[in-house]
Amino acid sequence: MEESFKSIHNGKPTGLYTLKNQNGVIVRITNYGAIIVSIIVPDRKGNFADIVQGYDTIGEYIEGNSPYMGAICGRCANRIAGGKFELMRKQYSLAVNNGPNHLHGGIKGFSKVVWDVLNASSSQVQLEYVSNDGEENYPGNLRVSVTYTLTEDNELKIGYRAVTDKATVVNLAGHSYFNLAGEGSGSIYDQELMINARFFTPIDETSVPTGEILSVKGTPMDFTSPKKIGAEIDSDYEQLRFGAGYDHNFVLDHPAGVTGLAAAAFDPASGRILEVYTTQPGLQLYTANWIDNEKGKGGKRYGRRWAFCLETQHFADAVNKPHFPSVILNPGEEYRHSCIYKFTTR
Repeated sequence: MEESFKSIHNGKPTGLYTLKNQNGVIVRITNYGAIIVSIIVPDRKGNFADIVQGYDTIGEYIEGNSPYMGAICGRCANRIAGGKFELMRKQYSLAVNNGPNHLHGGIKGFSKVVWDVLNASSSQVQLEYVSNDGEENYPGNLRVSVTYTLTEDNELKIGYRAVTDKATVVNLAGHSYFNLAGEGSGSIYDQELMINARFFTPIDETSVPTGEILSVKGTPMDFTSPKKIGAEIDSDYEQLRFGAGYDHNFVLDHPAGVTGLAAAAFDPASGRILEVYTTQPGLQLYTANWIDNEKGKGGKRYGRRWAFCLETQHFADAVNKPHFPSVILNPGEEYRHSCIYKFTTR
């Protein structure tokens, strides 16, 4: 598999880096897009399976990764309304690549560049990318690092850092597509999900937050207690119509900057559990509503809603909504964000 990830893209080498622990858990990362290619974990009977969607070769990621499979999204993940914002009294216009809006950093973004490998071992890989002033029309030279660490407690820790020489906008997020029964195994409707959030940010018909912060109580957005992902996904509810399913930011209950449990997913068939911890204020739940017959690993065809994403991040369009937690990074400050995926069974 490693040979199929060796390439030169835009003059820089790509490769595949494998993390392993003593429990047999394997995580594979490529420095193209800082992508998580595989996460192989056991079920309750000790049978291992890869639980993230993706592709078999670097060429497939480069040519066909419009769904951002496993990638780090930036400079600003999620949507910016109209692709426009004002910062330090200057107006910026970004690429419009998702209906009328800017999504996940633009045409190229951090998901479609080759990152430098600062160090790599059997338990950790540290990647860095320098985004030049004006790239995708964002201001400031931004130096970003992402560190993946696999622990003996079956935790994949992701540490994000960034510094800038000019005021800019930063919101980094991982975009792994999970199916706890194994990638390519079918619908996620029967997998259960809990999200530690009593509020969410509703969206308009273009999937940009309206600016409101609403209670999940009494709506299909309520995951405060575990429920099947498919239980209410097709409800006649305006928010689900706007998103074609779940594609919404949840306002996490724990204080921003403090590591807290954001979500927990469970597959009753395999017994696999995924817990997500983060320091971020928001969690975007996306249920792969726009994937249909996507060619994946081993010749599999990924269907609609065969995976879910739990993207720890700041709220979408925060740069245009001053009452949302700020995504502005100034010189002399350091952007820091951590996310932990913990894998267990029951």
